[in-house]
Amino acid sequence: MAEPIRRPAGWQDILAAPEGLKAEVLGGELILHPRPQPPHGLTQAALSGELSHPCYRGIGGPGGWWFVIEPDVAFGAHDIVAPDLAGWRKTRMPRFPTERPIHVVPDWVCEVLSPSSLRRDRAVKADLYLRPEVPTTGWWTPRGASSKPSRPGRAAGFGWGRGSLVSVP
Repeated sequence: MAEPIRRPAGWQDILAAPEGLKAEVLGGELILHPRPQPPHGLTQAALSGELSHPCYRGIGGPGGWWFVIEPDVAFGAHDIVAPDLAGWRKTRMPRFPTERPIHVVPDWVCEVLSPSSLRRDRAVKADLYLRPEVPTTGWWTPRGASSKPSRPGRAAGFGWGRGSLVSVP
């Protein structure tokens, strides 16, 4: 008997995913994984806070950005991911979307690396993030619940740009 033809996964598969799991579609495959541990979420919140005043509100920085923690972003019908933090220049996306997934590729993407997400974020999702239409990509590593992020571009030994790794002290 012939095997049934499998269709590539998409947005409807994410919506149908079991509660309590993070669902993404990479290359047409539905990927389910547990929600991150508290240090991961703390690092996401700290990064968002660091970016809020200078980049979103324009206090001590350029302003003109939208930043979202874990937005669903469609890089295509069969590549829908939720980066830990993503940003869009308001000049490129003047109105903030009200529906999921967001169909405008971000200008900036950041993944917080955890042991459980390291391979997926640095190998699989990086193929999406390192496309030319995503000018800046970074990965951050949480070191514990009291971690504070290094400011972009100021981490010892690392710059902040395409595919840079910034460790959280």
